[in-house]
Amino acid sequence: MSPAQQRVDGRTARSERTRNAIVDAHLRLIGEGDLRPTADRIAKTAGVSLRALWSHFADMEALFTASGKRVLEVRDASHRPISPELPLPERIEAYCRQRARLLEQIGPTAKAAAIKEPFSETLRRYRRMHVQRVRDELAALFAAEVDGNDELLDALTAVSMWPTWSTWRENMDLSVIAARARLSRTITALLAAA
Repeated sequence: MSPAQQRVDGRTARSERTRNAIVDAHLRLIGEGDLRPTADRIAKTAGVSLRALWSHFADMEALFTASGKRVLEVRDASHRPISPELPLPERIEAYCRQRARLLEQIGPTAKAAAIKEPFSETLRRYRRMHVQRVRDELAALFAAEVDGNDELLDALTAVSMWPTWSTWRENMDLSVIAARARLSRTITALLAAA
């Protein structure tokens, strides 16, 4: 490799490290409870200048896009497929256990997104993507029970999303175990009614 190629590769690697540091800082601040971190706080946490932040991200929407992608990557890495061949009670238990874990994991970013979502097409797009992913998972896992019933699938999806979980955890002050039990009971009741 020529010295010129090494310089370019070094700059590219530094640029990628800086970009990752900014996304990490954004998500770290949110995770620590700063649900509306400013560009200045993000840059300071990342250990970069504000100018460096704006040279890597044209605007906050671009940063939301990169952070949203990272949240999806983390979610995908911790998601474990559940066999639709399991008996129904075991599928419900496995789904609720995993869903509770994932909802706890994305909680801070979900809260932060809810604040800015009305003003951000990027965040609304990520919300729709999350909803569709959960809906697809439910449709596959409970295919025999749902059997094309969109009303049932809508109900299962709604109770599996962050707003319901947040109501149980934050508004009703339930523990993770208690909230997971409510999720399991609701899904069981919906599937039994079908």
